[in-house]
Amino acid sequence: MEDFSLLAPLLLAIAGLLAGAVLKAVLRRSQFPYTVALFILGLAVGLCDRTGLLAAWPSVGEAVGGVADTNPDFILYVFLPVLIFNAAYEMDMHVFRKTLANATLLAVPGLVLCMGLTGLLLVGIGAVVPGYEQWNWSFALMFGALISATDPVAVVALLQELKTSKRFSTLVDAESLLNDGSGIICFMLFFGAYTASGSGDGMSPLPEFVKVVAGGAILGWLAARAAVAFITRIASDETVQNSVIVLSAYLTFILTQYYLGISGIIALVAFGLTVAYSGRPRLEPQVNAFMGKFWELLTYIANTLVFIMVGIVIAAKVSFSWVDLGVLVLIYAALNLIRFVMIRAFYPLMKRLGYGLTDRESVILTWGGLRGALGMTLALMVSYTPAIPETIRGHVLFFTAGIVTLTLVLNATTMRWLLRRLGLTQVPSARTAIEQKVRESVRESSEKYLERLRRHDSLRGADWGEVDRYLPAAVPDTADARPAGLIEEVRLRILVKEKSACRELHEQGALSQTSLRRLIDSADELLDRDGACGLDCRASVFEPFERSFLRRGLPAGRLRRWWGNCRCRRIVRLYDLGHGFIALQRGGQALLNELAATPFAAEEQPEILRTLHAELERNVGRMERAMTALSENYPRAYRRAITRRAVGMLLGNERKTIGRLLAEGILSPEDAETLLGDTKRREASRRSGEKTAANCCES
Repeated sequence: MEDFSLLAPLLLAIAGLLAGAVLKAVLRRSQFPYTVALFILGLAVGLCDRTGLLAAWPSVGEAVGGVADTNPDFILYVFLPVLIFNAAYEMDMHVFRKTLANATLLAVPGLVLCMGLTGLLLVGIGAVVPGYEQWNWSFALMFGALISATDPVAVVALLQELKTSKRFSTLVDAESLLNDGSGIICFMLFFGAYTASGSGDGMSPLPEFVKVVAGGAILGWLAARAAVAFITRIASDETVQNSVIVLSAYLTFILTQYYLGISGIIALVAFGLTVAYSGRPRLEPQVNAFMGKFWELLTYIANTLVFIMVGIVIAAKVSFSWVDLGVLVLIYAALNLIRFVMIRAFYPLMKRLGYGLTDRESVILTWGGLRGALGMTLALMVSYTPAIPETIRGHVLFFTAGIVTLTLVLNATTMRWLLRRLGLTQVPSARTAIEQKVRESVRESSEKYLERLRRHDSLRGADWGEVDRYLPAAVPDTADARPAGLIEEVRLRILVKEKSACRELHEQGALSQTSLRRLIDSADELLDRDGACGLDCRASVFEPFERSFLRRGLPAGRLRRWWGNCRCRRIVRLYDLGHGFIALQRGGQALLNELAATPFAAEEQPEILRTLHAELERNVGRMERAMTALSENYPRAYRRAITRRAVGMLLGNERKTIGRLLAEGILSPEDAETLLGDTKRREASRRSGEKTAANCCES
């Protein structure tokens, strides 16, 4: 008979995922955070094992005990890469760049300030409270570095549930990811003196910090570029290509964190951002779709198991006295106060950087400083280090576990209430008005369709009273006839549709990667202004057409051919950008026409629609004039650009047709893969042919 102990961890993981699925269903309509419920479940399981309630099931108790004795590196190297990569991959690169300055302020000088104040608190406690005499500056600052860094796992999981604004959630998310570099290097500065993990090279903290953060960012970027270059060159299905991303993410983390001694989390952040920004447009649409679903599943599994494990470890490992409990409450209150002081100290600068920061958001930022799996991992490392006094090890483990528990149970569960109290979850009245009008339009359409059904011969005898119950609910008329900010809200909707249409054009082969980035960046610039700027404020799109070097004469000698080739390729890119931009503006006009067919167009709303139509029409007219000038000045390059676009659209339609036939079951996966491989070969031939054809463009 096989040894059950080998199956116990697997069965325990299955039980954890099953329990998570049940909790997810139970909490679906509740405002209680799912991750906090998992953590409480882990605490309950750990307490049951600790009190002997699992003694009747020795195998189960042994498995739970194995989880309690988990090596901290298991959490670090198994779960963290999945959670960190997915958080970085899902970030909006434009928003991340705008919040980077504020996130860096919080993650570097902010963390150092919190570490110093926390260390001062522990030294003060050691001077006053009996039993804490061993807390010197070295131990106090080590604990300060460990506990001051907000945990990326807990923060990311909470923000995904609360669905806060993208700008603010990116700031909190970015801080929790970036402060890993400063937190771990500060922690290792003191912890390394008691272990063999110290660098031993005598490097001062500042160069060491630069090495850890910059080295991680550079290696993460290089690894992502290599992974994307590899998977774009292999003719394989999305499963194989996505497995390369998974393996690359883990290898990047292990190589940087374990072998090179630099920040694995920073490396994964750089890896995920690069894959999302540079790699996603180069990958096949089906690969991107598969990656989104696959990483969503992995993140769900990792979140479910890691929070249960942390709860079990805390319940099984922590021992304390009433004095320790009182000190814990003091430290918890002080940590929230210290974080508030830190944020207020940097507030005058933060409100002027990037998107800025409001007073209400600073309160949420203070209360959202959660601690979780990463802090517990570092605390377990301390508890397993014999060179550190046993009293200090016990205190560090208890205080870290207590702070993790309190921030998850108190801060996380009250975050939604606090957001609502501060008005950060209120939907603008203009958005409510538009959504109400759209719902009215849906109900009117359903009512008209129901009238046609009543006249259908095959449906005679139906209980129409019963059918009426399934009509959409009537929309109460609670919105203002013309709320403030209505035109701004419609502009935002047009810009969001424009970004989505950009990706569709790219997938169809009608838009190059370079044009895709420029057009999305242009839409993001207007989104940053919250619709206050007209849709015709598109200087970044028209700027390439207006650069003076396009009108300069050619250099003499050997540079003539090189210059002509470069200019030819530029004309091709400008054609691609111009026609893509015109298509997006036509799409915006189509959206306005759809709004005009809804109750939105009542009363004074046509004035808004006319204003927005005029803005889009100005964009179209200006771009059409630029394209006409381009065709007249560079006819051969312009013709080459048209040919390139036609070929791209032809191949894009072929990929779409193959995908449709595969979905309908007409093509087998093997045949579809063969056909797609042939399409990719012709695309590669087209790219090489474009380089040759550039030599034939006018000089």
